[in-house]
Amino acid sequence: MKKFIIERKLPGAGKLTPDELRAISKTSIEAISGLGKPYSWVESYVTGDKIYCIHIAEDEAVIRTHSKFANFPVNVVEEIKGVIDPSSAD
Repeated sequence: MKKFIIERKLPGAGKLTPDELRAISKTSIEAISGLGKPYSWVESYVTGDKIYCIHIAEDEAVIRTHSKFANFPVNVVEEIKGVIDPSSAD
């Protein structure tokens, strides 16, 4: 399984209400259950006009299938090759 970051352009994302974010979350979970393949949604980050999602899947095609099932925009999909943080400097 590979880890991916997905960029979703969604104008006004930062102004979504808690109920709207909850609905998006439920839609994502329902789409995952319909995939019939190993798949995990790790977390998402909401910015002003975008949502960045971290997902674990077999490949990019499954990521795009999930987005299609959920009717979510998918603008960029990148496989995460590594993670660094301040402790990486030690």
